[in-house]
Amino acid sequence: MKALTCQELVELITRHLEGALGPAEEARFAEHLAGCRGCDRYLAQFRRTIDALGHLPVESISAGTRDHLLDAFRTWHAR
Repeated sequence: MKALTCQELVELITRHLEGALGPAEEARFAEHLAGCRGCDRYLAQFRRTIDALGHLPVESISAGTRDHLLDAFRTWHAR
């Protein structure tokens, strides 16, 4: 089984959190996290962000802030 790269993991995070990865993809995801502290921290930050934003009414987030956050996630690169 080919190891997952950091970029591939980032692209799979949403599907992972939704429980939508197949068994082989989930195993590769878990294997990468076990050996990559940066991606492990990124996933933890992603979960904290979802948890925090899940408690904010949509109306309380300005369009500019929302767009800024979306741009940040789109352009994030694993290091």
